Amino acid sequence: MRIGVVFPQTELGGDVGAVRAYGQGVEELGFRHIIAYDHVLGADPAVHQGWQGPYDVHTTFHEPMVLFGYLAALTSLELVTSIIILPQRQTALAAKQAAEVDLLTAGRFRLGVGLGWNAVEYEALGQDFTTRGRRIEEQVELMRRLWTEQTVTYEGAFDRVTGAGLAPLPVQRPIPVWFGAQSPAAYRRAGRLADGWFPQMSPGPRLDEAKAMVEEAAAGAGRDPSKLGMEGRLSWKGDAEQLNDLGRRWREAGATHLSINTMQAGLRDVDQHLAALETAAGTLRPRND
Repeated sequence: MRIGVVFPQTELGGDVGAVRAYGQGVEELGFRHIIAYDHVLGADPAVHQGWQGPYDVHTTFHEPMVLFGYLAALTSLELVTSIIILPQRQTALAAKQAAEVDLLTAGRFRLGVGLGWNAVEYEALGQDFTTRGRRIEEQVELMRRLWTEQTVTYEGAFDRVTGAGLAPLPVQRPIPVWFGAQSPAAYRRAGRLADGWFPQMSPGPRLDEAKAMVEEAAAGAGRDPSKLGMEGRLSWKGDAEQLNDLGRRWREAGATHLSINTMQAGLRDVDQHLAALETAAGTLRPRND
């Protein structure tokens, strides 16, 4: 089980020095990868009355692909989007950005994708919120072709490419695509299409049920369910024993990857985030996984 961390998007703000210190500090502690969340825009609750989203216009988010270009020059970590909200982005441009990050990291990149939940963002980016499930399936198909073929001609319901291609192509052909999933439709989609998936719950009956749906869909699509990766997530609560227990449970549940999230733990600066991760590293021993 490969152990990484969740980049604390909402808490490091615009401090570039903190971003550098975090990336390099995480690598020194022996973690294997960094995950970053994606939001292009935040909604203003003063305009959107009754706003219930977990983030708003005041919540800081670095753009993951640009952030990863920076971190690729500073570390040798695997960089992971978890997730890019793919249907609100132009497919060919997202494929190009992913190929570039893959090149800059020498193939240490996983593209996690998902549908998102923020219709305000979709509107601002000129995409249809209601068709996002159908669109993501077409996007993944097209991106895989763009990553593996020098010239592509493709016509789908949402995208058209006529005799065009990316140059340079990525190191990984194709780049691994992982799906965020938290509904039966998303579990089935992950099973049919993904190289791996990100559950949105802890080990237990709900995870067992979701995993069964993913694996059933994979088998139904003629794929080997045992080849699919699964990345669990742990939230740091200041209790190393609890962290170790959850890590063990994820391992027993079949997780191939695990990430430690220190956001919303009351940590005030990058040094405190790294101190928490140092304790976590001593407990979970990421270098040995």
